[in-house]
Amino acid sequence: MAQFDTKISKFLSYVLRHQPESIGLTLDSEGWADIGVLIKCAEKHGKHLNHALIATIVETNDKKRFAISDDQKRIRAVQGHSSQKVDISYQAQVPSAVLYHGTATRFLDSIFQQGLVAGSRHYVHLSADEATAIKVGQRHGKPSILKINAQLMHEQGFKFHQADNGVWLTKSVPVKYISFN
Repeated sequence: MAQFDTKISKFLSYVLRHQPESIGLTLDSEGWADIGVLIKCAEKHGKHLNHALIATIVETNDKKRFAISDDQKRIRAVQGHSSQKVDISYQAQVPSAVLYHGTATRFLDSIFQQGLVAGSRHYVHLSADEATAIKVGQRHGKPSILKINAQLMHEQGFKFHQADNGVWLTKSVPVKYISFN
């Protein structure tokens, strides 16, 4: 993704996941925003967007962070929200036996004391494969990959959801389900 597109993608992540009100944008409870309104709000804050540029960002984003509605009028981030006004109604799903979490080595002590917690987000994000978890962990420093016993968690009543981009979501992962890969 070109540097300009990366900046726009980060801007979209910020307003669609975390701070829509920072540009005067309103999201519905499922995280959708009207694209025309997004363009106008962004323009007032010095960001020059149009439908074609937004469609390109959505189509080319390597992590598939965004979705455009079937009628092409709305956009949303598919997961990663911290805004309390958004609560996407994901369907519960049965996870793979093992899922992975990529993190920086410096966070391991805390994780092995309190487990994985969502923090400011709604969910803990998990990956179906180690390669993706490594990429995620590298964003924060030297990566460490944690193995999550998702099958046992599911059997013991923990709910899992899968976002449209393949990211697995759960509210928390207690320490007893985590092993160091």
